Amino acid sequence: MDGGTRVGDTSVHQALREALANCLVNADYYGRQGLVIIKKRNAITMSNPGSFRIEIDAAKSGGISDPRNGTMLKMFNLIDIGERAGSGIPNIFRVWREQRWTEPIIEETSEPDRTVLSLSLLKKESSDKQVAIKSGDKGAKTAAQKIAILEYLTDHASAKCSDISNMLGVKDARARRILGEMIVEETIVTEGGNRNRIYKLKA
Repeated sequence: MDGGTRVGDTSVHQALREALANCLVNADYYGRQGLVIIKKRNAITMSNPGSFRIEIDAAKSGGISDPRNGTMLKMFNLIDIGERAGSGIPNIFRVWREQRWTEPIIEETSEPDRTVLSLSLLKKESSDKQVAIKSGDKGAKTAAQKIAILEYLTDHASAKCSDISNMLGVKDARARRILGEMIVEETIVTEGGNRNRIYKLKA
């Protein structure tokens, strides 16, 4: 900012502001757990409590808006974010297409209800490269699973690998691989060894 004016603003910056505003405006602040935003080198994931109030396909098409927190939306409108109802999500998808990045992914989970927006910063592969596409889908799923683990460890002081695998609905080997990645990323730590090993959030 320079004297109240944005400097070096781009369509990507605008889309990210729209994504953050959408996350805040549609969060269920009376629900379980809070907002979780993870920034990595090649991806940004935004997760908020509460499910979509309209169909996801309708949200992608635009023109329909049913914000959970209308007053907050008006506050963002005053600073020129989300000035046109129902335009935020279509604009995010449009900017990602222009950048030739992998299409954003919107997912809903239940118990508790959450909405997860995964924004990849990697170039989209051509349609004939099925292996690369499957790899991108797997990466988005892993990111969502990592968020679920962080939320679980926020509610629980510690957990065993079996607790995590049961929570995610995956095999122990899969849970162990994800937990190993999170240790490398320094988001969680481990204590003990072998059968007594537990995982905690990094202080």
